[in-house]
Order: sequence, then C-alpha cells, then structure tokens
Amino acid sequence: MPRVSEDHLTARREQILAAARSCFLRNGLHNTSMQDLIREAGLSVGAVYRYFKSKNEIINAISQSVAGGLVIELEQLAVAELPLLDAMSRVLDLVDAQVGPGGTFPLALQVWSEAVLDPAIGAIVRARLLELRQPFRAIARQAIKQGELPPDTDPDAVSAVLFGMVPGYALQRRLAGEPDKATYLAGVHALLAR
Repeated sequence: MPRVSEDHLTARREQILAAARSCFLRNGLHNTSMQDLIREAGLSVGAVYRYFKSKNEIINAISQSVAGGLVIELEQLAVAELPLLDAMSRVLDLVDAQVGPGGTFPLALQVWSEAVLDPAIGAIVRARLLELRQPFRAIARQAIKQGELPPDTDPDAVSAVLFGMVPGYALQRRLAGEPDKATYLAGVHALLAR
C-alpha cells in the first residue's frame, strides 16, 4: 500500500478544520454535528474520523491553532520592551484583526458559551486562556522595570487584569461596535495614571 505524504495528511487535516470553522460560523457550534462537518469537508466518515474522533477534538485543534498564533504574536510583543500603553495598543491591534471580518473572535464567543455547559470544552478554554495570559506577565514585569508601575506590584495580578481588558474590549467592539481603540486606550491610560 503506498504511503501518504506528510503534506497530504496536513492538507486533509486543514481541510477538515476549515470545514468545521465554516459550519460553526454559519450554524453555530452547538447546532453543528459531525455529519455536518463531514459533509462540508467533502470527505468520507472514515477520513474525518481518522484525524478527529469527536467535535471536541476539532474544537481543541482550532483553538490550539488560533491561540498558538496569538501567543507567538503576544510573546514577540512582550519581549519588545515597549512602554505599557504602546504594548496594549499593539494588543488591541491584534484584537481588532480577530474581531473584524474573517477574524476568529465570533467563533471564540461560541466556544466560550459552550464552555459554560460542557466541562470538556471548559477545559479547552481554560488551557487556551492560561496560555494567552502568560505574555502579559512579561508586559507587566517590563512596566514595573520601567517605573510605570510601583516596584512592589504583583506581576501576576497585573497580568490577569491586563489580559482581562482584552476580551472586554473585543466583546464591546463585536457586540456594540464601540469603543474605538483610541477611546479604550484613553481609558486604560486614565486608570494607570498615578
């Protein structure tokens, strides 16, 4: 039997994930069945189940891919040693790209809502959120080092708050269409002013 190339396997996996994203965005995460995903991918049942045993495995793969890409960008931003407001400005640029057309934030909202009801999806979301919060510790440490925050500031506490601002901004942008980035940053600046 001929061996299948690694490129072919990767392409099939990505085909399934793209079909899943389309189904989830069109029908909603909860209303999408494995049969819907299989039909959308245009593959056999066996081909899809070769890569993913369940819808939760697909959700996990999508969330790993999205979060992994964002973590890389956040880590690059964290080592840039920017002033805190500049760092947060760049973070909001990342958010705007995900909230806008073609972004992944609408799918993230669906996954978060399912996480409240499904412990398996809840575990996926928790892992991704903790992963995404890590770079904010480095941003907080840099702000302490630069004297933007008091020397006795707990970087873990600050990272939790800075990270918490991100979904807050994204939710408002997606659901209310505002505030814009400049307004949000002005609010962050006002809160940080001593």
